[in-house]
Amino acid sequence: MYTPHEIESRWYQHWMDKKYFSSTPDNREPYTIVIPPPNVTGVLHMGHMLNNTIQDLLIRRARMQGKNACWVPGTDHASIATEAKVVQLLRLQGIKKSDLTRTQFLDHAFQWKNKYGGIILEQLKKLGASCDWDRTRFTMEPKLSEAVIDSFIHLYKKGHLYRDKKMVNWDPAAKTTLSNEEVLFKEEQTPMCYVKYMLKGSSSQYLTVATVRPETIMGDVAIAVHPNDERYKAWIGKTVIVPLVNREVVVITDEGIEIEFGTGALKVTPAHDNYDYEIGKKHNLEIIDCFEEDGTISAAAQVFVGLDRFVARTLAIEKLSTDGLLEKVEIITHKVGHSERTDAVVEPRLSVQWFVKMSELTTPALENVMNDNIKFVPDRYKNLYKHWLDTIRDWPISRQLWWGQQIPAWYDGEQNYVIAKTHDEAIENYKIKYKKLPVQLTQDEDVLDTWFSSWLWPISVFDGFENDNLTNPASEFNYYYPTSVLVTGWDIIFFWVARMVFAGYEFTNEKPFKHVYFTGMVRDKQRRKMSKSLGNSPDALELIATYGADGLRFGIMSAAAAGNDILYDDKLCEQGRNFSNKLYNAQKLLAMWTIDSSLEADLFPCIWMKEKVKQTSIQLNEMIEKFQLSEGLKVLYSVIWDDFCGSYLEWIKPGFEQPISSKVFNETVLIFEDLLALLHPFMPFITEEVYHSIATRADGDDLIIKPYPSYVSFDKELVSQGSLCIEIITKIRELKVRNQLKPRDAATLQIASNTDSFLVIKPSIIKMSYLQHIDFVSVISTDGLAFVVDNIKMNLKVANPIDDQNQQAKLKEELAYTRGFRDSVLKKLSNEKFVNAAPEQVVSIERKKLADAELKITLLEQSLV
Repeated sequence: MYTPHEIESRWYQHWMDKKYFSSTPDNREPYTIVIPPPNVTGVLHMGHMLNNTIQDLLIRRARMQGKNACWVPGTDHASIATEAKVVQLLRLQGIKKSDLTRTQFLDHAFQWKNKYGGIILEQLKKLGASCDWDRTRFTMEPKLSEAVIDSFIHLYKKGHLYRDKKMVNWDPAAKTTLSNEEVLFKEEQTPMCYVKYMLKGSSSQYLTVATVRPETIMGDVAIAVHPNDERYKAWIGKTVIVPLVNREVVVITDEGIEIEFGTGALKVTPAHDNYDYEIGKKHNLEIIDCFEEDGTISAAAQVFVGLDRFVARTLAIEKLSTDGLLEKVEIITHKVGHSERTDAVVEPRLSVQWFVKMSELTTPALENVMNDNIKFVPDRYKNLYKHWLDTIRDWPISRQLWWGQQIPAWYDGEQNYVIAKTHDEAIENYKIKYKKLPVQLTQDEDVLDTWFSSWLWPISVFDGFENDNLTNPASEFNYYYPTSVLVTGWDIIFFWVARMVFAGYEFTNEKPFKHVYFTGMVRDKQRRKMSKSLGNSPDALELIATYGADGLRFGIMSAAAAGNDILYDDKLCEQGRNFSNKLYNAQKLLAMWTIDSSLEADLFPCIWMKEKVKQTSIQLNEMIEKFQLSEGLKVLYSVIWDDFCGSYLEWIKPGFEQPISSKVFNETVLIFEDLLALLHPFMPFITEEVYHSIATRADGDDLIIKPYPSYVSFDKELVSQGSLCIEIITKIRELKVRNQLKPRDAATLQIASNTDSFLVIKPSIIKMSYLQHIDFVSVISTDGLAFVVDNIKMNLKVANPIDDQNQQAKLKEELAYTRGFRDSVLKKLSNEKFVNAAPEQVVSIERKKLADAELKITLLEQSLV
């Protein structure tokens, strides 16, 4: 039994010692992948396993193809998540963030990062990831941080950045702004309150306003209705009283109000809703902010001050009911925005932030994806990408945090500012811009959005912003960039993929990668998304411990068609473990054989298997080039398990205590080596182990750097003959079992065909089927077991008499099955919708099935006469 753990650690260390993962520029073609940097807070999960297995597969194959394979690892500083984690740990130590200076807090954060931040990269080594670990980067290391600052200054000078007070998405838990892409919407049940706004001076007349946010009523500054709404024409210009705070506000009109929505009357709260804010600007209304940055009620609200917003919601409903101002409450289901990082309910908030003018960056980014200069796999994601770019909004890039790159803006206390890398440079820039010396300059407290650093990742990991690397043709940056392929989940197409494309064309005037391979989402067999809360997300390291890294890699890749969700099941990994064991046992079988150099042998099995390997190599290489990785693995699995282990090794196996021809053995080793090389990118550990077990290897003769099999042609006739031979042998064995005959019972075979077409496979059929001889006849006799293979009639004649009635019954059963199969194909081909919509190749296959079935029916009918 194959036990992977010791073998995996030994081979990984060997590869590391030999520096096989390292890459430096030379005269070879580069093949570059940059890892989607996992959060520094992260630990390995199933999504990482899928994504990094694919990257490793591609990089290992490229390395074996003789390319200069460079896979750059690293981690992302993850501003919001990391700061939240550090604040939480400090709290456990009795330390508040507010008690620390920025420098002290960053010291604590870096201490945490240095202790825990590399865990996920170490875990990737267990998977077999062949990254160039000497190139490991971190988005907040000095050089990469400097690149972020340089890019900010570049964009500012070009007029692509601006600072403005706008409505933003606010995360009250992290106390920072979020981009639209960082807001996830979830369906929730919420009370819809129908609230009475009393007419000033009246105890009976009122307008009813429906709201799901009664906790914001204290910020109401108007009631808006549509000017053509007949119900409210008499109310326009009247004054009503805002509940809870008794504020007098006027009923105004706005053509944007939806008459049919709610009651048709809108409470206008400019500080807490994007649409209300626009109405407020149009009508020059007051802005009353009811919330503090942490989501508690502010003093401006007058009531519920200091309470959490959701506590205030409950109390507001109770107070409205007590005051007789609550007409009714309905429970509705609607979508509520949550922070992608903290899961807190997001609040619209009016805030001064830095923004990127996205419309100025989209033209080359859209053009070069839609024309396939950057190739998306699957290409259906081009439509999603285009839709987002067509409706893109400006990107708020400032975050109210300390963990991150501090914005290089300097303020004089009077709303004047300059952009500069250092304080001294800021003073000089201020003098030039404002023609005077500043009294003092204070740097912006905010940091830049994490994605504002990771959008530079393909550029910054090769120090593209340093010195003249962007323009120097001899620089390492220009050797490795653009990268070959990006492997990532489709869910961050907006967060990261699109922004890297923006950055590539803006800063280098070149695409960042040639291909983008989108993975699907890993789900359980019930199609549920894997999550800790559902308890359906297995521990990745435990899976490796149970099934081995190769078993896990096989399991997840066998279900991972590009862009499609992966329905994970432990049985897939179990199949991978069994496959590893099959390979291990195959090499043990070879080791048991005694070799005889004087022995003559039938070489057809070797010739056939070599041609089968060539065919497989051509097919697999075509599939990988098209990123059909899962499909390619299945083809390779079938050839190794069925053809090589199941048929070929049995075919050439010598008799008990008999030697094997040295020529056959040596050919077998070469065939096995090719198959191991083809499989190595998928399952690196077991293939390297078996490669070293089937022959004595010189130092440095390792599979990881063996040339990847790449054939240009194969003998189709030989492959067909071998397949025919196996099918005949299989059929004879089945007939013997079905008729209670022993495998070695004496038998002869009649074949209704000429001798020439069977000449090369005749010895193998006789050997593997334990036949006395084969007769080639024009008409087969009726006293045996008739069967059809490849539309050729055959008859197995055995010494013991066969029950003719039983034989006829079985032929009738096979005839009935074949007729049913023929009818199902006919039904499909008679469906015009199928014939017109299906690719021609698919339709041709169905027509071939029909022709074969018709011929088989004719032969079976003749056998029953």
